Amino acid sequence: MLVNLCDAVEGEEEFVSLLQASENRVIEGAIQNGEIVEIGDEYAMVAIANEKREAKLRVSEITDKDGNVLFKKNDKIEVFVSPSRQGPIASYVKAQKMKRVAEKIAQLADDYKDKVIEAKVIKKNKGGYIMEYDGIDVFMPRRDSAIREDSKVAGKTYKVAIIKIDKENNSIIVSRKRFFEIDDEKRKEISNKLLANNAVQKGIVTKIAPFGIFVDVEGIEGLVHYTELSHKGPINPEKKFKLGDKVEVKVLGFDEKKRRLSLSMKALSDDPWTEIEKELEVGYAIKVSVSNIESYGAFVDLGNDIEGFLHISEISWDKNIKHPSRYLKEGQEIDVEIIEIDTKNRRLRVSLKKLLEKPFAQFIKAYQVGSIIKGKVATLTDFGAFIKLGSVDGLLHNEDAYWDKNIKCKDKLKEGDEIEVKIIKIDKENEKISLSQKALLRSPAKEFAQKHKVDEIVKGKVIDIKDFGIFVKIDEMEALIRNEDIYPLKKEEIKLDEEISCVIAHIDEENNKVRASVKKLERQKEKEALKAFSNSEEKMTLGDKLKNRL
Repeated sequence: MLVNLCDAVEGEEEFVSLLQASENRVIEGAIQNGEIVEIGDEYAMVAIANEKREAKLRVSEITDKDGNVLFKKNDKIEVFVSPSRQGPIASYVKAQKMKRVAEKIAQLADDYKDKVIEAKVIKKNKGGYIMEYDGIDVFMPRRDSAIREDSKVAGKTYKVAIIKIDKENNSIIVSRKRFFEIDDEKRKEISNKLLANNAVQKGIVTKIAPFGIFVDVEGIEGLVHYTELSHKGPINPEKKFKLGDKVEVKVLGFDEKKRRLSLSMKALSDDPWTEIEKELEVGYAIKVSVSNIESYGAFVDLGNDIEGFLHISEISWDKNIKHPSRYLKEGQEIDVEIIEIDTKNRRLRVSLKKLLEKPFAQFIKAYQVGSIIKGKVATLTDFGAFIKLGSVDGLLHNEDAYWDKNIKCKDKLKEGDEIEVKIIKIDKENEKISLSQKALLRSPAKEFAQKHKVDEIVKGKVIDIKDFGIFVKIDEMEALIRNEDIYPLKKEEIKLDEEISCVIAHIDEENNKVRASVKKLERQKEKEALKAFSNSEEKMTLGDKLKNRL
């Protein structure tokens, strides 16, 4: 009897244990009705209805954004109960989410298969990705994600297809792989229809990139490459289009690898370059309007979807243009001359300056050789300086800048200096202007001529001996005694620094040259001696005659 009683007690304890385990399975992992029995600072205690257990609920889940607790003690509340080591945990937020999932499942009913939705990744777990769709959580298994393991996807939104609804577990399963399959089938079907139709299609600009615009045509994205936007040639898509623009396109094909249509806008009209080739020639002057200005030039509209290019160097004869916008404005009408037509490469170049009078032609109308003009030093070189004379440049050679041959332009001048010069030569054929500064300065020879005259006897110190003669210095002025004028002196006996008597033979004030002669000095001495002798003979004869008469 005792044994039977023990067995009965053990059996009752086992039954209680099984009952409690059953109770735990009921309350844990399901939405339960409960009653708030206590509200603390961090947790509230919820008594699960029809159960003898309580679950902890975080107060933050039942607090609004202003910090007000939404429930009070004894209020009824629905919670989702899940297990933990410390006992059951209640969640009001999870319960609300699960209710919304149940409502969404009911809404989808049986018409959910392959429905395409957009969902945002909330977090990644061991089996896949928890995503948010329309305020509810959906699950995408890793095998259906088509996402690399190392990808950072949290917060990203993807298009996915619903592949399964589990009403028992209140869950919705989605697949990105299935979406690609559905989308590919749809794209092929629509693209085949569009290609067979060959008609003008209407679309909406969805994205703009430097290489073209993306257009949605009947739900399929297509690219109009920038070379297919216009017969004008490559244009900047960002300047011509904006998001949401309605455009007309022609379908050229379907790129299966990139899963998009290849579109064209220029294919909607005839190629105007055939007309250009027939009607225009190089040298023709035409009227155009400025359509776009860049730092390197301007694009001009010829009409009929043709654009020409006006390089910055063809805008003006002025070589120092900083930016075309200083001369041109968008929309401005101008006359230009065609300088190149390349129909093969669809390139047409024009010139504005060719229809303008050259600065050189304007200059020679206003100035001639001998004119004195002011200019600014533009460039310094080893051989001289280029002087800017309004819209043209003239060359001031070193030998025309200073009377002193040892001085160069770069020794005395700097860029930007204003100087006065004289025009000494105009080369019309090569459009070159030669200038002189020293022509406006008093030459040393002219100064020399103020003190000395031709045939004047002077003394000079030998400073250089050349093959053609010797140079002597007379009062800081160099004078040349040519070989034929050295006689009766012997050139080979003459030494540097030796002082030589000579006469001034010639003074060239304009070219700053002085010539002297020893030979002429000797002749001059002979003449004076002969004259003196003649004068003395004449006096003696007259004296004798007077003496005889007396």
